[in-house]
Amino acid sequence: MLATFLIGLREGLEAALVVGILVAYLTQLRRRDVLPRLWIGVGMAVALSLLIGAVLTFGAYALTFEAQELIGGGLSLLAVAMVTWMIFWMQRTARTLKTSLEGELDRALAVGGLWAIVLIGFVSVAREGLETTLLLWSMVQSFGNAPAALLGALLGIAAAVVLGWLLSRGMLRFNLRLFFTWTGAFLIVVAAGVLAYAIHDLQEAGALPGPFTAAAPLDAVTGTVAVGFSGFPSGWAFDVSESIVPGGVWASVLQATVGFMPQMTWLQVIGWAAYIGTVGFFWGRAQFSSALRKTRSHTNVPPAGPSAPSTSLLGAL
Repeated sequence: MLATFLIGLREGLEAALVVGILVAYLTQLRRRDVLPRLWIGVGMAVALSLLIGAVLTFGAYALTFEAQELIGGGLSLLAVAMVTWMIFWMQRTARTLKTSLEGELDRALAVGGLWAIVLIGFVSVAREGLETTLLLWSMVQSFGNAPAALLGALLGIAAAVVLGWLLSRGMLRFNLRLFFTWTGAFLIVVAAGVLAYAIHDLQEAGALPGPFTAAAPLDAVTGTVAVGFSGFPSGWAFDVSESIVPGGVWASVLQATVGFMPQMTWLQVIGWAAYIGTVGFFWGRAQFSSALRKTRSHTNVPPAGPSAPSTSLLGAL
């Protein structure tokens, strides 16, 4: 529940902030008459996300095991790609997000078409909705505990809606930059775990070499798939199932937080480490560059007199 709660909270808050900016700008322009069109687009995006989640959940029952694993692995890879893109997108565009959204609304209002406003509402929420659906579906497949995972996600989304409303009303202030920084780091680790599970699915489907195929290296004594260095590259990297019971409390906590499974193949370990190392490096470098630019701007700009705090939803960014 903790992992899916944080995912629902972050993705829901992103969507809530975007919708809040759009609503606030339309209110400022005294164009509340077009708000129903915006909400139609938001509702369509939510409906699309729910529909895709239902198709993924119930549509797999008619497929063979290999087909289910192949589709599951492919969709998990897509979820990892979308999460990675969104992490860097938010990191790169947070400062200009408000201006960009208001510019889109200005153009839509100038055209005066019904579907222009609907489309803005749809696109603004659909990105986070589709990403959340794919990521949660992949994590449910990985954890095998759908009720708890879905409950955590729903609680996170509900909390995001409440926080977004409080922020839009000016009743709550907190450091959004710090929030998105820490949750971005958390999502990198979660995405690495989803990637590891995607590799596991593709290995079970036979799309990637692994311990489930006839080419797996065998232990000369036991005749089972080799574990450790003797199992490289298609066998098990480690197997601590006797110490950490699969499906138990510790296994669930570790899998939800760092993507650890009691039994992992070499390809899973390599994929997990490569993703953490590569994405973590570029994310950390961007964070460092942003902090350095901020420090330089504060150093070069002369101190100004006291001013009122920003009321923008993204003022902290």
